[in-house]
Amino acid sequence: MSIKTFKPYTHSKRQMSVSDFSDITKTNPERSLIKVIKKKGGRNNTGRVMVRFKGGGHKRFYRIIDFKRDKFYVPSKVIAIEYDPNRSSRIALLQYKDGEKRYIIQPMGMNVGDSIMSGPNVEIKPGNSLPLASIPEGTFIHNLEFMTGKGGQLVRSAGVAAQLLAKEGDYVRVRMPSGETRLIRAACYATIGRVGNLDHENIVIGSAGRNRHMGRKPHVRGTAMNAIDHPHGGGRGRSKGNNQPRSPWNQPAKGFKTRSRKVWDWVIVSRRNKDKK
Repeated sequence: MSIKTFKPYTHSKRQMSVSDFSDITKTNPERSLIKVIKKKGGRNNTGRVMVRFKGGGHKRFYRIIDFKRDKFYVPSKVIAIEYDPNRSSRIALLQYKDGEKRYIIQPMGMNVGDSIMSGPNVEIKPGNSLPLASIPEGTFIHNLEFMTGKGGQLVRSAGVAAQLLAKEGDYVRVRMPSGETRLIRAACYATIGRVGNLDHENIVIGSAGRNRHMGRKPHVRGTAMNAIDHPHGGGRGRSKGNNQPRSPWNQPAKGFKTRSRKVWDWVIVSRRNKDKK
């Protein structure tokens, strides 16, 4: 994949860049593996906005991705690489020997015609899925399970990878893309390799209209609001008063820790902040 730029025939086109989609081999999704996404505009069942600045956007189908990879020891062949509007990575369409088709996240280096498999004792190569206990130390992995049998929940964005560092009994140490090191059960499955579409981070949106096509509405500053709408609002001129930076619900926005340490704190070996263990 590479990045495509434009001649600056408008102001927004000067900085805008897009993917050239040269790695895509099939444009229409597999009809048996899609379902309709109902737009909610960030609202809950009572109609109240729970997530601000969401709404609109282009219509799209959800592609059903196989995060569990639970079809063990059944050979499959990659028959297409497709674009998925719901995620930053590409997806690969697999056809198993028994005829079933499934989508997976495309790892870097996977091409049409490749054969992949999942199971406890399969070969260590990009796209194969194994339990962490069967993966050698130092291997880069993605689509990592957090709870055994639930399917991959971690390390699924374009270009990212975790690294298996060491094995300690029923757990293994894994360095996450954020730099955090944590313990994960050795029975959890992961997929070998790094997620593809590495150039995604180099794409420049370039215009507000392009964000609206993606369903992102303008993010309004608190200082531009009235006092009733935000702690930073009101006042004469551009001012937030004498308040510390806060959210609309008066939660401190800088330096105030909100992460719960009650349940999963023990699995974190070292945090992203290297000064604190």
